Amino acid sequence: MMITLSSIDELKTANEALEKFQKDNPNLFKKLLDIVNLTRAFQFKYQYMGCLIMDEDPGQNTPNFVYGSVLRLYKKELQKLKDDQNSQVLKQTFTELKSIGYAKISLLVLGMTPESLVGASSIK
Repeated sequence: MMITLSSIDELKTANEALEKFQKDNPNLFKKLLDIVNLTRAFQFKYQYMGCLIMDEDPGQNTPNFVYGSVLRLYKKELQKLKDDQNSQVLKQTFTELKSIGYAKISLLVLGMTPESLVGASSIK
């Protein structure tokens, strides 16, 4: 578990960056929203999703006790996001927002307010 402390300013900046990303790349944002919702539905860690998007080793964030078919489906859906012609923009955005953590990025994508995410969080 990674604990990230985020200031309201950091979160507001991240939220603005995501709003701009959504405005400039509406289709890619929709794919991102879909994968965030899928991550949530499968009860996977947002950190796992972020690592897969960024080609990082998810290590201990990899889901345990999950059917191979479910993981394959998830990775297939996530690949659609990565195969998007503008996926580099997504990676760039994630890189810029990395300090707040993939979980908070995901919650902002889901429409939570920066104010609701202030302080320490152990959302995975």
